[in-house]
Amino acid sequence: MEIKRAHFVVSLAQYGPYEGVGLPEIAIAGKSNVGKSSMINRVCTRGRLAKVSGTPGKTRLLNVFRINDDFHLVDLPGYGFARVSKAEQRRWAGMMEGYFAGSSLLCHVLHLVDIRHEPTAEDREMNAFLRASGLPFSVVATKADKISRGARMKHIAAICRALQVQPWEVIPFSSEDGTGRDAVLALFDRVLAPPEAAES
Repeated sequence: MEIKRAHFVVSLAQYGPYEGVGLPEIAIAGKSNVGKSSMINRVCTRGRLAKVSGTPGKTRLLNVFRINDDFHLVDLPGYGFARVSKAEQRRWAGMMEGYFAGSSLLCHVLHLVDIRHEPTAEDREMNAFLRASGLPFSVVATKADKISRGARMKHIAAICRALQVQPWEVIPFSSEDGTGRDAVLALFDRVLAPPEAAES
């Protein structure tokens, strides 16, 4: 896939109709500060498409981006950020659950985890939720530039044990040097391919 056009559409406090709705949706889920916005910018080669902040918990809405007029990326609020009230955490969780339950257009979820650390309890809960909901997903291990290439498989093995996936199912990704960008674009192609094309 070559991304030629990408633009921000809307921020939603709860999932509902928005401009251009009707295209397939790929959601991006992950812990606060895992690098969701940075990944969107790198994949789309648009440095300021998604707002990036050094402060965890910045994404507090469902942010929708239109890609190539072919599909929407939906950036979900980061979970697991302790420095907000319990009520705010519950609101974020309800927002995400409402999205997963309400979107009939969702075709895949990118579950982002930090390659440097073993998945947290919240990461495992998200993994369990996706499995229980029957939602197709892929694990993307962000910040891959922060560790050496030689150490990556050790870190990926810990992710695989925690999230019950195979090493070849995990995409190491770096928004700094572009590692994994081609793999994410190839995943988009597979996910968005018509059923007959996927079977051939």
